[in-house]
Amino acid sequence: MRGLEARALAVAGPLYSLRVLRAGYSRPNADGTCRADGSVTLLWGGPLTVLVDTGGPWLRPRLPGLLAAHGVAAEDVTHVVVTHGHSDHAGNLNLFPRATLLVGFDLSRGEGLYLPHGLAQGVPLELHPGHLRVVPTPGHTRAHVSLLALGTALGAVAVAGDAFESGEDEGQWQALSEEPAAQRRSRDELAAAAEVIVPGHGEPFRVVREWGTPDEEEEEEEEGGRWRGGDCEEEEEKKKKEEEEDEKKKEEGGSQRCGGEEEEEKKDEDVTSRHGDNEEEDGVTSGQGQRPGGGR
Repeated sequence: MRGLEARALAVAGPLYSLRVLRAGYSRPNADGTCRADGSVTLLWGGPLTVLVDTGGPWLRPRLPGLLAAHGVAAEDVTHVVVTHGHSDHAGNLNLFPRATLLVGFDLSRGEGLYLPHGLAQGVPLELHPGHLRVVPTPGHTRAHVSLLALGTALGAVAVAGDAFESGEDEGQWQALSEEPAAQRRSRDELAAAAEVIVPGHGEPFRVVREWGTPDEEEEEEEEGGRWRGGDCEEEEEKKKKEEEEDEKKKEEGGSQRCGGEEEEEKKDEDVTSRHGDNEEEDGVTSGQGQRPGGGR
């Protein structure tokens, strides 16, 4: 998994653009405490304006300005997706009272109107079909969700909350997980579905897929070698057969030419024979003529 450069924090799409307003972080201190905040991501340009995670309450003075830098006011946000209920992700929900709110598996609108959905049963929530999809990604918390932005210039982008702490979190995320086995499955599903992942506490990164195990790759190479070897043998056999056919044609052609010469020689003999016969006939005729002349 490779990190993206800072300029890649903005990703264009056919309808929605994606911007990581603030990349999350997690910095342990020597005394055992940890200073952290979650990533905050904006998707806008289409009929919906979506904010994924709001950061902690300590971000409140800065969050309106981060939105305004992209021409968005808090009242313009139509949907807020909070990947899970920890304070560093859900700390500023009250800045968006007009928005439809999804906090983990809780979906509400207006003054506490809760809406049905199937996330807890594994059914994705389509915010904008073909463009924006919320998927359940349990593990870090039981009711954890992630948002998939489809068809961007970089492919599918997963705003993953703490399903991924960062692009280099292997061996670390398990200690923060409520259900590590479930989170492992969620991570695998996100890595299979997305080309880019925005983690909860780090810079966005590209997904680098490894096709098969080393043993499987070696077996494929051996199979490829066997196929290529068989192909070469087939080509050699075909070439040998063609050479034999050419040689046969040459021999047949030679016999025909020899036969032609024999026929020519036979024709010459016939002509000579006929010519000799003519001479003999001429001699008889001449003799007959001479005899009268000689008589004179």
